[in-house]
Amino acid sequence: MLNRYPLWKYLLILMVVVWGFIYALPNLYPADPAVQVTGASAAVEMTGSVLARAENALKQGGIKIKAAEQHENSLLIRLKKLDQQQLAKSLIKNALGDNYIVALNLAQTTPEWLRAIGASPMKLGLDLSGGVHFLLTVDTAKAVRNKMDIANADIRTLLRKDRLRYRTMPERADGAYQLAFNNEATRDTAMDKISKEFPDFIVEGRTLNGRYLLSYHYSEAGIKQIEDYAVRQNLTTVRNRVNELGVSEPLVQRQGHNGIVVELPGVQDTAEAKRILGKTANLEFRLAATPDESPANTEKFEFRSGHRPPATLERDVILTGEQVSSAQANFDTQTGQPQVNITLDSSGGAKMNRETRHNIGRAMAVLFIEQKPYTHTVTKIVDGKKVKVNEQSFKEDSKIISLATIQSALGNQFRITGLDAPGEASELALLLRAGSLAAPMYFAEERTVGPSLGAENIAMGINSTLIGLGMLLMFMLVVYRVCGLMANIALTCNLMLLTAIMSLFGATLTMPGIAGIVLTLGMAVDANVLIFSRIREEIKHNRPIQRAIYDGFDRAFVSIFDGNITTLLVGIILFAVGTGPVKGFAVTLSIGIITSMFTAIVVTRAQMNLVYGRRNVKKLSI
Repeated sequence: MLNRYPLWKYLLILMVVVWGFIYALPNLYPADPAVQVTGASAAVEMTGSVLARAENALKQGGIKIKAAEQHENSLLIRLKKLDQQQLAKSLIKNALGDNYIVALNLAQTTPEWLRAIGASPMKLGLDLSGGVHFLLTVDTAKAVRNKMDIANADIRTLLRKDRLRYRTMPERADGAYQLAFNNEATRDTAMDKISKEFPDFIVEGRTLNGRYLLSYHYSEAGIKQIEDYAVRQNLTTVRNRVNELGVSEPLVQRQGHNGIVVELPGVQDTAEAKRILGKTANLEFRLAATPDESPANTEKFEFRSGHRPPATLERDVILTGEQVSSAQANFDTQTGQPQVNITLDSSGGAKMNRETRHNIGRAMAVLFIEQKPYTHTVTKIVDGKKVKVNEQSFKEDSKIISLATIQSALGNQFRITGLDAPGEASELALLLRAGSLAAPMYFAEERTVGPSLGAENIAMGINSTLIGLGMLLMFMLVVYRVCGLMANIALTCNLMLLTAIMSLFGATLTMPGIAGIVLTLGMAVDANVLIFSRIREEIKHNRPIQRAIYDGFDRAFVSIFDGNITTLLVGIILFAVGTGPVKGFAVTLSIGIITSMFTAIVVTRAQMNLVYGRRNVKKLSI
């Protein structure tokens, strides 16, 4: 029989539609404006007294709280009004001080039963939810200098190992290192060894005032390689750390020679975003200085725990967190104290083994370096008057977390102890896993997109979608009557399925994405128009109604499939090569094409089969 589906197919379509309704439902629950409080470090605990201080500060400021939630590592205070977020943040920050980070947030109101099955609202992009935009500049010159310093130390070690006596000379004006030798043969031997071990270096020899000089520096190709690596390493590190620290759908991409663009949707506070990016903790492994060491070659550091007197370390670094390939936090089985198990890469493991093998009996320190926020008062001119305002900045804090005697040669796996709390161990492991910065970065540009702009964009986007949907529904009803009503039901299912899929898979909705949704609705109607026009043609050729319906869907399918597949390929290409707004448009367009083909062909056909499939139809309302 024509125009009939088996029962299982109707049930399957119904299940898909119901699934779409359930997973699109969370988008009907608006988020609460909220303020989130976390510790400046993982060691800071969230207690009831902290919550009480925050609530008291808001009460004194005249701000009413909708609800307050205390979690293990954070506090979430829901507010009743969006325009009170900034004031609430300032009040709580002043009450708690610099040991706590206070950030703006939007808290979900999705019912628990929906969250239990993994249903959550769509994530909003920077243009809809607000957030911050940064342009960071990587100090590639510093990266080259760091590599030069490390290579210089390795070259000196190589020459001492081969008993090639030299004398250190001042650097040349172009930054090249210089060594002096007593005779030409020794210098030439050193040149051969350096050229062999360091192929990226340009090694030159000359004679000056009876001394045989050797100079070495990176070639242009070597410098470009280091600079490119520094930007790529920083790009990966920033992306990993932002992801691991929980920022939703960030955009981190390279721009130009040494720029990195970072966009963080949902973060309206620039200082909080800087804290996330500035959380660039790193490790340095150094030997403790000997008593006869020159003060120019040593540095003094305090211990992180504060229970031991400061220690003096050598300036030379054995290796850094850049050589760490894996880091996991756990507990010492004997003492029960937190520790971090470190795994080095092959080059780092070889270097650690070499340095510890030659320094058994000496103490080696693990130096923990991090960026800490602090608030300071500055004077600014506002409307011709001097006004004191509080600003947040960051300072580098370097402290020793472990100082132990080397008992035997270490390999590529060892552990770090001396941490005060499990939270510190977890945070250190997290940051080391994400990678270290290969070079310093500076904030060249920063912009804030306020929540009011986001709300305005959301309102305009929703209105445009509703207006477009309303006009399409009216057009289909007027032109195609009962069949137009079926198309409208399929169109509503299409919008519902599109929303559900984007919500379930965590796709980010942007303003161009809303444009993609509107375009998708138009394309979905195109498919139904093709089908209905084909059915009309079949009826004009005096085909029976049942045959006209069957042939209309069957013959229009090829045109619909070809048109949608080519558009889908364009959407995939846009997503692959595009960035920012282009990606947002491509995501909604691609998902919408798939859902529109399902609803326009399968859902509309199922309705036609249910209404006309089992009847002797003499006239079709189309």
